[in-house]
Amino acid sequence: MRLKLLETTDPRVYDDAVRQMPITSALQGWGYGEARRVLGQTPMRYLIVGEAGRTVGALQLLRKRLVPGFSTLYAPRGPALESLDLLPAVAEAVRAVARPTDAILKIEPPVPITAGPLPADASTEIPQSYGPFRRAESEQPEHTILADLGRSEDELFAGLHSMARRNVRTAQKMGVVAGRDDDFDAFWEIFTATNERARLGAYPRAYYETLLREGNAQGGEAYIVLARHGGKALAGGFFLGMGTGTYYLFGGSVRDDRVDEAGKPLKDSKAPDAFYWNAMLDARERGYTLFDFWGIPRVLDEEKHSFGVFKMKLKFSEQRAWYPAYDLPLNAAAPAIVKALRWRKTQNNKRKRGSAEDVL
Repeated sequence: MRLKLLETTDPRVYDDAVRQMPITSALQGWGYGEARRVLGQTPMRYLIVGEAGRTVGALQLLRKRLVPGFSTLYAPRGPALESLDLLPAVAEAVRAVARPTDAILKIEPPVPITAGPLPADASTEIPQSYGPFRRAESEQPEHTILADLGRSEDELFAGLHSMARRNVRTAQKMGVVAGRDDDFDAFWEIFTATNERARLGAYPRAYYETLLREGNAQGGEAYIVLARHGGKALAGGFFLGMGTGTYYLFGGSVRDDRVDEAGKPLKDSKAPDAFYWNAMLDARERGYTLFDFWGIPRVLDEEKHSFGVFKMKLKFSEQRAWYPAYDLPLNAAAPAIVKALRWRKTQNNKRKRGSAEDVL
């Protein structure tokens, strides 16, 4: 099948197509591209059209300038499609619209592949190619945890780890309140404190503010969930939703170091557990059936901050999955560009965290 990419500048037309595809992600939504514009990347949106002009997909490409004369194209958790069988034809359609300076196209098909059993994923069968696309390093976290929200609240709660159930009950008894919240400053305080503690990188504040605003402007929604005890926000996260899925992109927690009138530390309120549980309930109540906890580490190491994040998320769902990425070379410079990008990523990791390894 031959496909064409028809560029559109109408946010609603584009987001309608993204939302309606069976294979899709909120990161293909218009709002996510507008946030990336803050980082100097140029979003381009296309309807993928097949025979008789029928729309069979949607594609948001981010053009990222590297050095004078070279750029890359990136489809974050995309493209949105009717079927993965269309990917070879998508490759040819992109070649038709790419600039001579575009060296590589990276895609991340939004179809989760069930992970193998812990501690390794040796049994996981991940396709190594889709037509001319070849397996490559992902930009978004490749390994994640998912939860199916298409069950009753009682069934969801029964599926939690016993420790999570106990902590959620404790938080409720202690008066922790968790739900959607408009206090961006409180989220930002939690997020930045978590990043500093774990030595993680972050974008400028304007990026997250833009994503919150633009993610709500068209066909999806961006929102914050916070868990508070005594009015103080102790845990929270930033979500981006579209269609049937919502994605926990950023967040964290702060230490509950409050004391009573005598100066004695108060009992731990278990706010992070309340945050996760109530975020799941909120998503279910609003019609989402897929809850993506976002990144967990590829390799488990108990000495790293990411291991604690992994153990926390695993208490709420054991449905681990992979979202592999694939590259399509667009010109002869592609191999050298890949090496240069890998080197730059390694140097950034060393500078920010003192390690060449990725966090996730």
